[in-house]
Amino acid sequence: MRDEKEGLHRQSVASDGALELLLNRRWILKSENKEAYYQVRDSIGELRSFVSEKLGCQIIENSLLVKMEKIPAAPESFMGIEEFTSKEEYAFFCILLMFLEDRDAEEQFILSQLTDYLSANMPDIRHGLNNSDPMSGDVSRGSPDVINASHSGGGIDWTVYTNRRHLIRVLRYAVSQGLLRVTDGSDDLFMDGQTGEVLYENTGTSRYFMRNFSRDIADYGHPEDFEKSEWFEMDEDRGLARRHRVYKRLIFTPGMYREKCPEEDFEYLKYYGRRLADELEQIFDCRVHIHRSSAFLLMGEECRMGKAFPGNNALSDILLLCFHEIQKRVEMGRAVLGNDTLSGKADVAGTADEMPDRSLGWGLSGNETIRVDQTEFERMLKSLKAEYGAGFPKNYREIPEGEFVREVMDAMEKWTFISREEETHRIVIWPAAGKLKGSYPEDFE
Repeated sequence: MRDEKEGLHRQSVASDGALELLLNRRWILKSENKEAYYQVRDSIGELRSFVSEKLGCQIIENSLLVKMEKIPAAPESFMGIEEFTSKEEYAFFCILLMFLEDRDAEEQFILSQLTDYLSANMPDIRHGLNNSDPMSGDVSRGSPDVINASHSGGGIDWTVYTNRRHLIRVLRYAVSQGLLRVTDGSDDLFMDGQTGEVLYENTGTSRYFMRNFSRDIADYGHPEDFEKSEWFEMDEDRGLARRHRVYKRLIFTPGMYREKCPEEDFEYLKYYGRRLADELEQIFDCRVHIHRSSAFLLMGEECRMGKAFPGNNALSDILLLCFHEIQKRVEMGRAVLGNDTLSGKADVAGTADEMPDRSLGWGLSGNETIRVDQTEFERMLKSLKAEYGAGFPKNYREIPEGEFVREVMDAMEKWTFISREEETHRIVIWPAAGKLKGSYPEDFE
């Protein structure tokens, strides 16, 4: 009887696509999409039950919006705001949320009010904020002119174009997310010179953008402090927290890896993996693959759970070609070393001259990863561009070789297909790279 009830519950959760709507969007604003808003509200009881029990997430529902708070099991590099390119923009955005917190819904303000507030409340971050891009962790994009040293409280020099550009990028993002409306004016005038004015309206949704924390975060000094806060502490190894971690990793991330998870999470998959897979495959158009050291949720054509790879773009196609090349090299290495292939099903033939150098890697480790010398990995990407570049769009055909390598590796790292070991100068290729591949027709020239 228990299984029958659970089957009925899964069917009701999946029947109208409301769960996918919540997973696919930050939130659903009533003012922008009433049909989707009421579609989700009609199923709110079943949705709350599922996301609370399986994911440990909460659903916010009020007269303005419906939102599922999608808190990951662990932060990943791809979870930042893609529109932002610097830490200054994150700081500006947080202060913008503070600014809106004190204003009522539909209250209007002009841009100069916000710039004055930012200058008065920006902390002195000359030694902490101007070092790197938060999305990549290694690109110096911070502006040394963000701080006006003449302001003892921090201050911002709005005569500097970079600072104005950062703010406009933040404000445009806020408008796109429904936090603000532009009532009058154009931000291009401010971008070109500090005298431009824009009239904005607060929609009232900003107070739901950030998560409400159950403790004061003012004393936090490191990102790890958030992971240790009590909303990650129910029972780190057993019970609800373990189940929540497993579901979150499968649904919110490209892959789940033993090397990155507590051992207890794969113990959960060992005993409950089949039941979990059946449940998710009934709710979504997907397939769940569980292996010794990894697990994946592979979305079908009709599944809409958020941004997915591969996308309908040239860079995704190039990455698929790269994965095929990686799988070929692993298969050739297996023929020499007796290892398994990354995907377990590569169909590749090669001559002795084509065999990768054993000393450079391409063999699987016990946890299904591959560690390759970075120089060898970059050589593989350059070789791929030389062989298949004629089929690339013009921008990728003509891009300099070094820039091509950087862009492809950054995209792979963003999607967690690879990671970099800075100290050893090696590339870690994660098992997800063995789940997908692409190729040109055999007669491609």
